[in-house]
Amino acid sequence: MLRYLPLLLAFGSSVHAGELDGVTTAIEAGDYKQITSVVVAQHGKLLYEHYFDKEGAESLRNTRSVGKTVAGMLVGLAIERKLLRADTPVLPYFPELRPLAHADPRKDKITVEDFLTMSSLLECDDDNQHSRGNEERMYLVEDWSRFVADLPIRGFPEWQPRPEQSPYGRAWSYCTAGVTLLGPLLEKVSGQGVPDFAAANLFQPLGIDKVKWQFQPKGSAMTGGGLQLRSVDLMKLGQLYLDGGRWHGKQVMPAAWVQRSIAPHANAREGMDYGYLWWLQPFTANGRTVQSYGMAGSGGNKVLVLPELDAVVVITTTNFQVRDAHGLSEKLLTKLILPALMRR
Repeated sequence: MLRYLPLLLAFGSSVHAGELDGVTTAIEAGDYKQITSVVVAQHGKLLYEHYFDKEGAESLRNTRSVGKTVAGMLVGLAIERKLLRADTPVLPYFPELRPLAHADPRKDKITVEDFLTMSSLLECDDDNQHSRGNEERMYLVEDWSRFVADLPIRGFPEWQPRPEQSPYGRAWSYCTAGVTLLGPLLEKVSGQGVPDFAAANLFQPLGIDKVKWQFQPKGSAMTGGGLQLRSVDLMKLGQLYLDGGRWHGKQVMPAAWVQRSIAPHANAREGMDYGYLWWLQPFTANGRTVQSYGMAGSGGNKVLVLPELDAVVVITTTNFQVRDAHGLSEKLLTKLILPALMRR
């Protein structure tokens, strides 16, 4: 029997739609390396829920940077409560970090939206091992907020497009460090720790009661990744956005924020735009292309929302050392999951 997502009370059983049985066969055969769970919902019903490790349904999945998107949700909730605005400059909230290294008046103009869209002017690029803002450099120091504040302004050589020459007027680079600063910012404006703010305003309304946060060395919650949730709870977050921020008839996330979050604000890569910490990506299966917006973390971890199919797909993995792990998860999606959803 299919379960309706808003009525999910029990976990641990496997629910299957016959069209998705091939997912089980392929993963158990090792075709997709270390996939740990797949959960698929369509039209508000749970179609497929299967766990491929011994931890099962109750396991808290470390989906790495999927947690960044949750941080964006919390920012939206703070904005709804008039604690922030998207155009709020961030660094003026941190007078304790002054004087800043590489002082520049442009730093004081960097906004919440700049960090949500990975397009601040700070020199920060996790895809470039030489970048001063690369996350691996941040993990070596104690004060991550100071690490961010002290970064120099990014340069734009002649062969690289400046923000005004880029799609949507923003020059994108993947920057975990900027997102980590949103945690201390949320603490300052809300007067609460991030876990408490998240529990009261996001998780409890969705019935999410099992959560594990990682923390920065100075004590703030890590909003740049590492948040651990059950697979079905990740599904709930995707379904929340698919339903315009509503859950159980209650408007948990502002509908306007949902739409703003999944609108394109920067071009991340060829064929892929970026919202407010959401990846905007098309996928093609059986000659049909559908748009998605999704959360993504290293190892190929994904929470994908597919509005045209009225569906949400969760794929969790431990493929952290596997080459092109995201490509592997996307192959699973396009070869086996999307065709089944398109037939329904």
